[in-house]
Amino acid sequence: MAFQDDLTNTGSNPVEELTTAISAEMATTRRRLTEVKSQLDQMQLQVDREQMRYSGIAAEIRNIKENLDTVPREDIRDKYDEALEARFRLATMRGQLEKIESIYNELESRQSLMNLVISKLQGAESLPASIGDNGVSGNLDVVGIINAQEDERMRLSRAIHDSIAQALTNFILQSEICQRLFDRNPERAAEELNNLKLNANNTFQKVREFIFDLRPMMLDDLGVAPTVRKYLDNYRDKNDIETQVTILGEERRLENYREVLIFRSIQDLLISARDYASPTAVNVTLDLTGNRIKVTVEDDGRAFDTSKVTARENDTNDARVQTLRMLKSKLELIGGSMQLNSSDNEGSSIRLEIPSGE
Repeated sequence: MAFQDDLTNTGSNPVEELTTAISAEMATTRRRLTEVKSQLDQMQLQVDREQMRYSGIAAEIRNIKENLDTVPREDIRDKYDEALEARFRLATMRGQLEKIESIYNELESRQSLMNLVISKLQGAESLPASIGDNGVSGNLDVVGIINAQEDERMRLSRAIHDSIAQALTNFILQSEICQRLFDRNPERAAEELNNLKLNANNTFQKVREFIFDLRPMMLDDLGVAPTVRKYLDNYRDKNDIETQVTILGEERRLENYREVLIFRSIQDLLISARDYASPTAVNVTLDLTGNRIKVTVEDDGRAFDTSKVTARENDTNDARVQTLRMLKSKLELIGGSMQLNSSDNEGSSIRLEIPSGE
């Protein structure tokens, strides 16, 4: 391997040469990740198409079942054979998809390990400029941010697939059923059309919620305070978690990127609490007074080890801790800070401070 060859060519500064060798290997790994991600997307598309085909066959079988006395036995046998073949193909393709996903996860783990090694070589204070395309160094965890972005894209991809894409597939199947029923059973066709209308309306509401979560337009139009209120209302309704939001000070506008950071920070903390702490209630306080914006998010859920968030070693698989580490890095980039308290008896309290820029 080129990586191993580079390690044997140590010179007067072995740490620097080792860092360079690992950085080059990380670049290779990133290219490989891009290739595997493309394969993953293509296989996911094939699985979706096969799933649609299998769902169509299943709908035809249900139709045959309703008209069993009038369908020739040979047609019934052929359709069930087709269903078995489609199910086998779908299972095989899902196995291939899982294999590609495993390779992708292994490459990500390898990249994280190399990032950890480089951090150790640099005293865990900075990453070499060669890792970033723009030569950024300092406290910015470039690889961590890239991985976080890719994780978010993967999460969005799965969310679209599991909700919107599946709903659209059902629309296609329902419309095909309606086409078949128009001549034979108009009443049943009208019933299916009504179901299709209801499902379309529900999906439309989900799309609106999805767009709001991605980028609420009211953040640009009205500012961070109204957006936080609206998000907390949706959060309570969707998750059955009691919420309370308190806005202190004048509801002024800030620079766009600061408002985005405040909103995304609150969003990340609430999602993290919901997914990993299982709270019954959360309280959010947004203090807009003074030259430092203060955000406090409190929940009554399960506690976590706050010392791991500030630890130098990246030795935890705790997703909540990893989220807080990444958020801490973002805040520090603009002179912000984070304070953590968490206990089994009192839940967790996370306080953020962000310069207002004024």
